Amino acid sequence: MLKVSELRFHYPGGPDVLRSVSFGLEEGRFLAVLGNNGAGKSTMLKCFNKILFPDSGSIRMDGEELLNMPVKEIAKRTAFVAQTVPDTQMTVHDMVMLGRRPYMTWGFTEEDHEIVHEAMESLQVINMRGRYLNELSGGERQKVMLARALAQQPRLLLLDEPTSSLDIKNQYQVLDKVKSICRTGNITAMVVIHDLNLALRFCDRFLLLQDGEVYRYGGQDILDRKAIKDVYGIDGEVVDVRGKRMILVD
Repeated sequence: MLKVSELRFHYPGGPDVLRSVSFGLEEGRFLAVLGNNGAGKSTMLKCFNKILFPDSGSIRMDGEELLNMPVKEIAKRTAFVAQTVPDTQMTVHDMVMLGRRPYMTWGFTEEDHEIVHEAMESLQVINMRGRYLNELSGGERQKVMLARALAQQPRLLLLDEPTSSLDIKNQYQVLDKVKSICRTGNITAMVVIHDLNLALRFCDRFLLLQDGEVYRYGGQDILDRKAIKDVYGIDGEVVDVRGKRMILVD
């Protein structure tokens, strides 16, 4: 169980970006973090693993306070996948192996290699393990970074706009994989995402942020006409199309 209480953050010299954000998230859930640009979505995610350190508040996982832990211990519980993927001359295998660094002592073990290979197979990048990242497409690189995150064996997976540069096929593949991981691996995932229809298709919890505060939190039912208008400033509603829910804009 993840419990976030009264999380606050501001950048030096600027106004509050997060203002007393609180919510709880059960194990195995896939949460969509929604809201307009500047609402505090990516900032909030970065507070979970000390990329940014909040001004105040609490982030507890099964009763343990993440903000009091050393970064290495946080990395054993959370994994972060950024929007931008490094364009570097490092092999796929070596990049995914970096996910095992929090567990390293004197070097990589046979167990580390097994976990890395399993992660690469899970994301279907095992066949490119000897290729360099700067030789891959954006979609392929994003899958590699997700494989690296899985190699950390996290309890909480943090995804910051992972589909923004992907084509529709890779968007579906990446999000469907995360959804499956949540269901079968009891991993909790949070994704910052702008596409409401992708969120409705793959996520089962929704957090709407507005001006750094929680506007609404819950299941699909929170995305109604009023919420869409208040948060995004457009007229629209959630409709059923062949058994799938999607946003129809007026």
